[in-house]
Amino acid sequence: MYPSDISDKEWEILEPSVAQGAVGRPRKHNIRTIINAIRYIMKGGCQWRMLPKDFPPWKTVYDYFLRWRNSGKLEEIHNMLVKKVRKMVGKNEIPSVGIIDSQSVKTTQKGDPEDMMPGKKIKGRKRHIIVDTIGLIITADVHSAGIQDRDGALNLFTQAKRKAPTLQRFLADQGYIGKLQNYCLLKTGCLLTITKKAADAVGFQVIPKRWIVERTFAWLSNFRRMSKDYEHSPLTSKTNISFNMITIMLAKLAA
Repeated sequence: MYPSDISDKEWEILEPSVAQGAVGRPRKHNIRTIINAIRYIMKGGCQWRMLPKDFPPWKTVYDYFLRWRNSGKLEEIHNMLVKKVRKMVGKNEIPSVGIIDSQSVKTTQKGDPEDMMPGKKIKGRKRHIIVDTIGLIITADVHSAGIQDRDGALNLFTQAKRKAPTLQRFLADQGYIGKLQNYCLLKTGCLLTITKKAADAVGFQVIPKRWIVERTFAWLSNFRRMSKDYEHSPLTSKTNISFNMITIMLAKLAA
């Protein structure tokens, strides 16, 4: 047993989504141990090859992770759990407000010059997310840190609207001000509201609603695999976000 292992209550919620169908060869390894192995990687941040021997072989675990990534299975489970958590706290299953922000992180992989963080000689990527008003992720993307927030947000707004058709408004900081507001309204029918500090504010000030998306990044920072971007593929980095949010939401549902 490891602290990162899925609990019995959490497994009751997740098991129907990963149970083997009637067709196909029987699984050689217990799927719960596969889930626990991936959770161990995410929480502890170790390399796949360094997975402890009491888990299934690391190549088997990694193969499951890649299959679920490529098939969209993890995103499907993530979206299902978002609805469950929202319903549990008395919200409509689909949100009407989204809050957008990005987080720049260093990478460990060799990258293109475009991956350099603006103003810094550091390779990096940006995690770009839109969350609802309780901090659950509606949609996410991972791209080069050299891409400005305004440019990185273009596809994110349309993705969010496709996943949550009831969205009416997005909240953002001043990094998203300008033509993007017109684009957002034109492409999604949603208002993009720029939240600002009070004119007489001195020093740090908590901006209403904006702290929610920052808290989501804080949740994700509890997983050591997220301390940097260790992945060769941005798609894998994006899938890590989904997997770790699944862990977070299962804990909320099982509490």
